[in-house]
Amino acid sequence: MKARTVIALMALLAALVAFDMPAFSTAAFTSKTSNTGTVRAAADWTPPTVSLVNPGSPIKDTVTISANASDAETGIASVTIQSLAAGGSSWVPLCTDTTAPYSCSWNTKSGTVPDGGYTLRAIATDNSGYSTTSDSVSTTVANNFMVTLSNPGEVVRGTVNLTATLVNAGLTVYSVRIEYTVAGTGQWKTLCSNLVAPYNCSWATSTFTNDYYDLRAVAVAGSSTTYSAVIADVLVDNAAPAVTMTDPGTPLSGFRTFAATATDANSGVAQVTIQYAAAGSTTWNTLCTLSSTPFSCRYDTARIIDGTYSFRAVAVDLAGNSTTSAAITNRLIDNTVSSVSLEDPGAFLTGTVTLTANAASTAGVTSVRIQSAPAGTATWTTLCTLTAAPYSCSWDTTKTANGPYDFRAVMVDGTTKETVSAVVASRRVDNMPLRGYDIQSANGSTTAGRLEAGDTLTYTYSQQVNLASITPGWNGAPLAVTARAADSATGDTMDILRTGSMVNLGVVNLRQDFVRAGKTVNFAATMTASTVTVNGTVRTVVTVTLGAPANGSGLRNVTTAGSLIWTPNGAVTDLLGNPTSTAPVTESGTLDRDF
Repeated sequence: MKARTVIALMALLAALVAFDMPAFSTAAFTSKTSNTGTVRAAADWTPPTVSLVNPGSPIKDTVTISANASDAETGIASVTIQSLAAGGSSWVPLCTDTTAPYSCSWNTKSGTVPDGGYTLRAIATDNSGYSTTSDSVSTTVANNFMVTLSNPGEVVRGTVNLTATLVNAGLTVYSVRIEYTVAGTGQWKTLCSNLVAPYNCSWATSTFTNDYYDLRAVAVAGSSTTYSAVIADVLVDNAAPAVTMTDPGTPLSGFRTFAATATDANSGVAQVTIQYAAAGSTTWNTLCTLSSTPFSCRYDTARIIDGTYSFRAVAVDLAGNSTTSAAITNRLIDNTVSSVSLEDPGAFLTGTVTLTANAASTAGVTSVRIQSAPAGTATWTTLCTLTAAPYSCSWDTTKTANGPYDFRAVMVDGTTKETVSAVVASRRVDNMPLRGYDIQSANGSTTAGRLEAGDTLTYTYSQQVNLASITPGWNGAPLAVTARAADSATGDTMDILRTGSMVNLGVVNLRQDFVRAGKTVNFAATMTASTVTVNGTVRTVVTVTLGAPANGSGLRNVTTAGSLIWTPNGAVTDLLGNPTSTAPVTESGTLDRDF
């Protein structure tokens, strides 16, 4: 019996290895005798916690920088404290401490630490090798006289308070003023002059054109003039967004889509809230809040008491300006009768897809038929008939001609009454052999969530493609191209250019706000091609590696996760000359900040 146990344990461990367990698992089998065995799990599966103590600002001379770190399982092996100068690209180690309290003395007068802004962080490593990086802390090193200006943020509106600070001023009397210029022009003008401590300036942005501005503070004593670091690309936005509520129709029952359209020409739309209120009431309730396009949500109207309602949308831009749409009034919610709706199967359909309907009736549901028809016609074909929930079925699209189709569901209730759902229109069946398989990005630079040199964008096709159909004469060797990132209200986009013309890779929707409103940033880039075999199929992989930006500023950091969407160009062909599908491809894998 003991021998059987050992054999079973060994088989289990072999299965775990074959299943490709993560590298950090240290589960191991140790044979004690020919008849007994044990399984030993890792002593520590959890990374440590670490935080950096804020040293305050400004700092000078020699300062103690300390961190708090702990690990409840195997303990802390070391804590490394690092600094990054403003505008720098490399973190500089200040010290590594192996015993608590974790701290080091930072000599800011060593000659290698110029006055200016710095970011500090700590990295803790436990005795199992796991590490954690703390949140960053900002400070200013000032061993000599300097003037600083408070940062009002990337986007401002209304009246903004700006504060200048004099560091190490001693007994010298300074005349302080705050200046501005349209971003990048260098034509400085006075915003506030002859300021006295605490050197506050009220910036009435409503008197300025909505645009990007640079700001700085100036301190003058006799013939000596000192300037603060420039706060660049502050967007003034006092214009409210535009928003329109889409009519949801009437009567409303079951799951319905509620949508609005919203645009903002300056800072961009931050969020849209869709609201409802009972007829005759001024109390508006939130139905859903949306932070990215499309500004729409599916909502079960059965959660609202039957009756007559108004609907509206409220849009807020990144500056805080808001607009409320005109209300859509006298819309009836009635869930006491039969209702049926068809879930949207997607814009492009390929292979076997699942079609799902939602149906309810106070008289009971006898059956639900899911039907299709060539788009714009009334030639309905029943794809399946369902007599019990869930009302869904699998449809093999390969047995249907490629093209656009309309879909609907027809419910028969317990009284034999038929109720027909709203039509889901113009969904395209596309079973072309060549199509986009995946789109991925990777951060090859120092800052996650920001487009920089070294970042990559990888396009994978379902089969091998004729590389010359991507760009004439190309054989996959490294090719100099231009990667163009452009702001868009529906998600910033990236496409690839060669000698001013688009390469036939199509367009990638970055689904995040990497580029400031109204801006376009070009990167010198390199394009290469390779192949990869997946499940026996050889696929073409095109990789674009970003170089340095070729023009100006306009980039911003992205802090939220998202998925790229790639719309391939139909001009690309496989090795037999078949064109590629233009069906959009969504980035696979875990959501991340991209780049």
